[in-house]
Amino acid sequence: MNDRLDLLTRPTAFLDYETDEVQAFIDHAVKDRAADRRTNAIELYYAVRDGVDYEVYGAPLSPEGLKASNTATTKSGFCLHKSALYAAAVRALGIPSRLVYGDVRNHLASPRLLDHIGGDVFFHGLTQVNLDGRWVKATPVFNKLLCKLYGMPALEFDGLTDSLYHPHGEGAAMEFLTDHGAFDDVPYEFVLESMRRKHPKFLDDRGTGTVGGGRLADESVLTR
Repeated sequence: MNDRLDLLTRPTAFLDYETDEVQAFIDHAVKDRAADRRTNAIELYYAVRDGVDYEVYGAPLSPEGLKASNTATTKSGFCLHKSALYAAAVRALGIPSRLVYGDVRNHLASPRLLDHIGGDVFFHGLTQVNLDGRWVKATPVFNKLLCKLYGMPALEFDGLTDSLYHPHGEGAAMEFLTDHGAFDDVPYEFVLESMRRKHPKFLDDRGTGTVGGGRLADESVLTR
């Protein structure tokens, strides 16, 4: 592994995989830490996708709240939280990772969420992992149960091809509009500024979390 990739296996302020919380999450997720990297990347993908509830309401956006260790403890969050946990967990097993951010048009949303977001264009986070010498995108975000409630298949990951576009009807449930690039750690100020500028109604009164008072799973009935 070259020096640049070696840097992308280290813990950071947000990808704090040396903590007991992230280590316990990994122990529960993988059968064998010594297995090949692609096997472990896949197991961790499904552990984050389905073991952490995708919940947009009442989610913390403070520096502490966006740390991988916090998400490993609460087992709840949305794309910003779940992508950071996945990036941290794979790094702990020697797999280089980066965080990717973009603007997407998202069809997995309730009318209430669309109102808070201000439309169907969302600021979005996912992960890149380096496997067998190439970067592959991974999006362990919408858990299987939530996808079922919203009438769409869950997004799979084989470690070989990008896990990026949710199939939805004859098209995709997510359309990428803008790529903001890949980052070695959560770019906190950029993330918060983007959320405040793009989705001001989605934030709570203090601006360090999202609005509460709902569950996205309960609102799935409103989309039918």
